[in-house]
Amino acid sequence: MPAPVTLTAGNAVLSAQTETLTPDELRLVSDPSVDAAYILGPDDMISTTVYQHPELDVGGAAGSLPALITSDGTVELPLIGEINLGGLTIAEAHDAVTNAYGVYLNHPKISIQLQQAQSLRYYLLGAFTSPGVKYPVHQLTLLEALALGGSVDISGADLYQAYVAQGQVKLPVDLYALLLNGDLSQNIPLASGDAIVIPPSTSEDAFVFGAVGKPGPIQFEPGGLSLLQALASAGLDLAGYTSARLSRVHIIRAHGQSAQFFVVDATMILNGQASSFALEPGDIVFVPPTAVATWNEVLSELLPSLQVISGVLNPFVSIKYLQQRNN
Repeated sequence: MPAPVTLTAGNAVLSAQTETLTPDELRLVSDPSVDAAYILGPDDMISTTVYQHPELDVGGAAGSLPALITSDGTVELPLIGEINLGGLTIAEAHDAVTNAYGVYLNHPKISIQLQQAQSLRYYLLGAFTSPGVKYPVHQLTLLEALALGGSVDISGADLYQAYVAQGQVKLPVDLYALLLNGDLSQNIPLASGDAIVIPPSTSEDAFVFGAVGKPGPIQFEPGGLSLLQALASAGLDLAGYTSARLSRVHIIRAHGQSAQFFVVDATMILNGQASSFALEPGDIVFVPPTAVATWNEVLSELLPSLQVISGVLNPFVSIKYLQQRNN
C-alpha cells in the first residue's frame, strides 16, 4: 500500500490514499473476444450471393429469406447443402462457403452478409424503463447498450453498486462516473452475453466488519448513512466505546478500477471535534480491535468476511484481494 497522506487538523479523516488496478490485474478479467470480429452462432441469419449464379443466392433478392444458422452451427445453402459455419467469423465463413462451392463451380465468387445477429445478446437488468434481453446487430459499447434499455431511472437506481458482468466476473466499470459525470473512459466495449445490472436504490448497503456485535451489510436510509449510524446499526455501543476501537476506523471505497482507503478517527466525530463522515453504497468499514493496525493487517483480517460476500462486492475488491488468491 502507498504511504498515507495526513489531512488537515479538525478533520476526522486521518489519512487517505488511492490505489488503482495494475494492467496485470485488469488482464485477469479481460475478454479477448471483445475487440475480435463477430463470431457466427445459433439463430444468426445470413445472406449469400454467388456471382453470375442468381439461382444460388439466398436472402439477397426481394422476398428471399436469409439462411438461419441452427443450434448446431449448420446452415442449409443451395447446391452445397448443409455446411457448418458456427464459431466462424464472416471472413472465415466466406472462405468455407467459397471452398464448398468450388467443388461444383469454377472459381466461384461469393459474398456473405450478416442479416440478423441473433446470437449476439446483452442482458439489461434492474432500473431500466425497458429491461430484458437485447439483440443488437453488432457489438456495442456500454453506453450504446444502455440505450437499448430505454432510460435509466437515476433517482431510483443504485449506480454505486451497478456493474457489468461477463459470465461470473464483474468488470471494474464505474457506471456512476459514466452516467452522472460523463467519464467516457468507463464506456467499454461489450462482449456477447454481457449483463448490465443496475440495482434499485432500495438495495443500497455498506458493510461493517471487525469489533462490532453484528458484522455484515447495513442498509442505507433515504437520507443516507453516516459512519456513526452504520457502527451503531452493526451493534457497536457508542455510549461505552473505547478509543482503541474507534480512533482508527478503516474504510475501503471502491469505484471502477480504483479505490480510496480512509482511516477515520470516529472519536473526533463523537466528541464534536469533527463533522460527520458520510458513507457511500458499497463502502467496507473495518473497526480494528486495537488502536494500531496497518492496512495489510486490516486486509488480512477482512479477507474471510469478504469471501463470504464476494458476490456483492465492488469489482476492484474482488479482483485485487480475492480473485488473484483463487487463481
